[in-house]
Amino acid sequence: MNKYNDQIQRRKTFAIISHPDAGKTTLTEKFLLFGGAIQTAGAVKSNKIKKHATSDFMEIERQRGISVATSVMTFEYKDMLINLLDTPGHKDFAEDTYRTLTAVDSVVLVVDSVNGVEEQTRRLMEVCRMRDTPVIVFINKMDRDGKQPFDLLEEIEKELHINLHPITWPINNGRDFKGVYNLFDKNLLLFTANTKAAGDDTVLIEDLASSVLDEKVGPSDAARLREDVELIDGVYGELNVPDYLSARVAPVFFGSAINNFGVRELLDTFVRIAPAPLPRPTNVRVVSPSEDAFSGFIFKIHANLDPKHRDRIAFLRVCSGKFQRNTYYHHVRLSKDVRFSNPYSFLARDKDVIEEAYPGDVIGLFDTGQFKIGDTLTEGEDFYYTGIPSFSPELFKELVNKDPMKTKQLEKGIRQLTDEGVAQLFTQHGGNRKIIGCVGDLQFEVIQYRLLQEYGAACQFNSLPFFKACWITSPDPHKLEDFARFKNNIVEDKDGHLVYLAQSEWFLNTERANNPGIEFHFTSEIHK
Repeated sequence: MNKYNDQIQRRKTFAIISHPDAGKTTLTEKFLLFGGAIQTAGAVKSNKIKKHATSDFMEIERQRGISVATSVMTFEYKDMLINLLDTPGHKDFAEDTYRTLTAVDSVVLVVDSVNGVEEQTRRLMEVCRMRDTPVIVFINKMDRDGKQPFDLLEEIEKELHINLHPITWPINNGRDFKGVYNLFDKNLLLFTANTKAAGDDTVLIEDLASSVLDEKVGPSDAARLREDVELIDGVYGELNVPDYLSARVAPVFFGSAINNFGVRELLDTFVRIAPAPLPRPTNVRVVSPSEDAFSGFIFKIHANLDPKHRDRIAFLRVCSGKFQRNTYYHHVRLSKDVRFSNPYSFLARDKDVIEEAYPGDVIGLFDTGQFKIGDTLTEGEDFYYTGIPSFSPELFKELVNKDPMKTKQLEKGIRQLTDEGVAQLFTQHGGNRKIIGCVGDLQFEVIQYRLLQEYGAACQFNSLPFFKACWITSPDPHKLEDFARFKNNIVEDKDGHLVYLAQSEWFLNTERANNPGIEFHFTSEIHK
């Protein structure tokens, strides 16, 4: 038995993902409330009243009322230590979310009952499927007029290609919403509008045929609930936990996060069935969390977490062994030893210095520019954690320097910002043109602003008519060389991989048809 096994089994690390405005940040806050980590929830309204959500800490987030960077929060619930990563829903910041998914062991997907499955939800689920990440679905805003529960289940199954298994079931929705019945614990949680759910709103109903149900929700709703539950039991049966852990089935909860409603049921089931820290693949072998030697990887870099100090924090996921403060660890890419005197754990903005961390934990390390996304720290062994994706950007602009005297600052700034993963940097094959690829327009604004504020470098962006970046590979290097030689839209990414910038879908399909020996990929792994 491993000496850290008790610590490993206590930990659950997960991310909350969703389309913008589905209620993700609200749900995060309710989890923190139940875990006793915060006393009052900030009202997460579009105008952000006077209090902001605990988990939104960048100035730009407070101005716009959206989450643009992943926040990390740690809290305890029922003797479990839970590391919760709240991700941006806004599609312009999707890259951050995709990479965060590599650092967690499971996911809670929030679906808005009014809008159902949206574009961003589909893309996020694709990333979960790539990694077989276990998913729990929370269908939010049941107190608003939305789609019918069975229709929602059908839509989610069809659109996201995942089998669902309801754990709680709603009684009506919208103005007639009366509560949820827990199929697992056989109890009823009653809903009262404009009040927060508390423990005493729960009624135990062992047998649905009992007259207590009729008294609580009325005869017609009671009859309908009995029918629904009979149908659900017939179709779904018992939840098979191994099927959930292997990402074949997703348990489903209904509720209203803003009213604390259905959240505790979700949290209770989560701590019971969600996976503890899992083994992770490297380019050499699979590393188990129970190994004695420490190892971990950087999945996110955040500059200027505190605007008063020009600090960069690298977020590290501990994968094996025990991380200790002031201990030297091996930085694999730079092949040098580094140590950290102030490693942090997070509760959104509040940072606490920690002495040690175990597999599953996410810690913040001060970075003086020595980290890139995907960097691995070990106790001396040389390997890289794999599976950290770079996605094909959809907007391309040429970076133009407006002040030749500041060329060095611009070069340094754009390298550091793209190391952070806010965007991708491409350099013209055999040339020096710098092209920035982003998922959304907002990213260019952020880069331009930060280059000026943090590095004193003024630049402008000129749009380029490309629609997709494709990494190109071939078993025959000569074919690749011939293909790249006569094209002016071949660039290199930061790791020197060749990338073809397609002007349109038609051009891309033509090149694919004309060059059967070359493979075109829409994602690239940071460490191949």
